[in-house]
Amino acid sequence: MEEKILKEIKNLKSIIAQVIGSSELPVKQQFSKEAIANAAKEFQKLSIERGEWLVESDIHKVIRKASWRAGKFIIEKFGFTNYFTRGRTFYFNRKDLVALNTELKKRNIDLSRYIELEEDKEKFHKYIESLKDPKKNKKRQRFKIPDDLKDIVTYPYHHPPREVVEKHIETLKEEFEKFKMAEYVDIYGGNHAMFKFIYYWDKYVNPETKKRCQNWCSQFNYANEALKMIKQVKSEVIY
Repeated sequence: MEEKILKEIKNLKSIIAQVIGSSELPVKQQFSKEAIANAAKEFQKLSIERGEWLVESDIHKVIRKASWRAGKFIIEKFGFTNYFTRGRTFYFNRKDLVALNTELKKRNIDLSRYIELEEDKEKFHKYIESLKDPKKNKKRQRFKIPDDLKDIVTYPYHHPPREVVEKHIETLKEEFEKFKMAEYVDIYGGNHAMFKFIYYWDKYVNPETKKRCQNWCSQFNYANEALKMIKQVKSEVIY
């Protein structure tokens, strides 16, 4: 019985060695780390050739309108784990991309627009931060401060009443309805607005309408950011 089991194990090892392409190597080298690593690379190569893995720039073949930078985004935002890299190229599992696309459709999420939304939010927040500390936007310069120059300071004023900011937001919402901006403006999460930019038609949008909508987006985002800060502040003064 024991001899039979050992014989079956030996046969199994022989079959595995043929599968990973190391059967022609000496027995001790057939299952070395190098042999297994080479087999894994060959398997990946065959999988890529069969279309089981897609390079990042081909994700749009599964997820419609996905941009060339979508790979890094789905890894960071959705925790996508079924991918590997070869050099600087990322490869993503087609089957899991299909599953992700199905889930995005269920939630009515346009991946391309979601990427634009996150980038717009980041850009807006950087702008707000630059207003808080203008020094961050200036290059370091050599300087000399006069010895008698001192005591030139200011202190933050009390933040506006929450009701004032909320009323401003309500007024903006009324303008949104009055000028029928829904055709040109998207609002996400009820607190961040983006102008709908369509390259092929943007040239033909009425300049006054475009200017009004872009200005409205700026005011709406500003007011909501102000309201957010008021909710976070613990004292009457924002430092």
